[in-house]
Parts: sequence; C-alpha cells; structure tokens
Amino acid sequence: MKAYVLYSGGKDSSLMAILLKKIGIEVELVNVNFGVYDSFIPSQKSAKSLGIKHNVLSLDKNILINSVDIILNDGFPNNGISYLHKAVIEELANLANENEFLIIADGTRRDDRTPKLNKDEIRSLEDRKNIQYINLDSFGYKTIDSLVSDLFIITQEESNMDNSSDYEVEIRWFIDKEKNLNSSEIFPKHFQTRVIGLNE
Repeated sequence: MKAYVLYSGGKDSSLMAILLKKIGIEVELVNVNFGVYDSFIPSQKSAKSLGIKHNVLSLDKNILINSVDIILNDGFPNNGISYLHKAVIEELANLANENEFLIIADGTRRDDRTPKLNKDEIRSLEDRKNIQYINLDSFGYKTIDSLVSDLFIITQEESNMDNSSDYEVEIRWFIDKEKNLNSSEIFPKHFQTRVIGLNE
C-alpha cells in the first residue's frame, strides 16, 4: 500500500510519514508549489535527512492568488489558508488516483484550528476520490512533542523564507512582491520547527 504525505518538513508531517512507514506503508512526501518562490527547498532537505522520496506538486497559481485575496479581504490569514489547504488536498487526492496510491495524509493535529478538514469534508473527499485520508487528529501538541523528541533531530528558528516550506512562504512572498504590501502586518511572528535528521 502506498501513501502520499503532504509535507512541510516540520515535525507533524514528518511524524505522520514515519508512523506510516513503521506500519509498512510505502511513503512518498509531497510539497506543493505555486511557482512564485521555491518554497519546497527546506522540505526537500528534511525529506533527504529522513531518507524518504520527496516530490514537488506544481499547482495553479490562481489557487494562491485566491487565497491571498481572501487573506487581504479578511485582514487575517485563517480563511485564506483553509481555502488553500482544501484545494491542495483535492489535488493531492487527484495525484494519488493517477498513480494508484490508496492513502493521502497530512500532519494536521487535534489542536490545529487551521488548516484542517472537518469530518464531513473528510468523508466527502474519501467518497468522491475513493481514497483514504489520514491525519494526526487524535494527537495533541504535547503528545507530538514527546514523540518527536525521541524520533527526530529538530531545529527551531523564527519562521522565514529560507527555513520553511509551509503555505505561508509563497502567500507572504506574493503579498510582499506582487501586492506591494507588508505581510508582517497580517501574519504574526512565530517560530518554525524543521526536521533535520533521525535520532539513532
């Protein structure tokens, strides 16, 4: 059985990938890119450190543009990132169908507010795409921290364009460069974890 794991290079998506591998599922990591900035490079490095195949799924720039419009309209990122995530999950399911992968997964966890699919959206996705969708919904932040400290070597730095591969990178680049606005006024400063290896 094969699974695509939507991958940012962080601890949550890395944990999902390792858990699936440990139970015998063939895992490939997928980072999405909208063609405005090479945001996939940090996750590529993290994937290499885990020894798991990494893919870049190039998606339509209009998905990113629509997400940015929602964010700028709202004045905060949650709804725009949620819109983007749902579009990405649909495309990941399409990729899985094309390549006969039965599972798609991501690192969303119980404590996440966004991006996250609700139960009805998950059922709909699985029924429409004939796919299994898995996340870390029963895992809370403390549990994940405990698990990953044993499994991974992790860096933690203030989030920036060079150390993160999540949606925020290309969204912020687009807001700053294409819209000539300051994304720092919308996105709060936060720290980013990135997996750089496996503990022996």
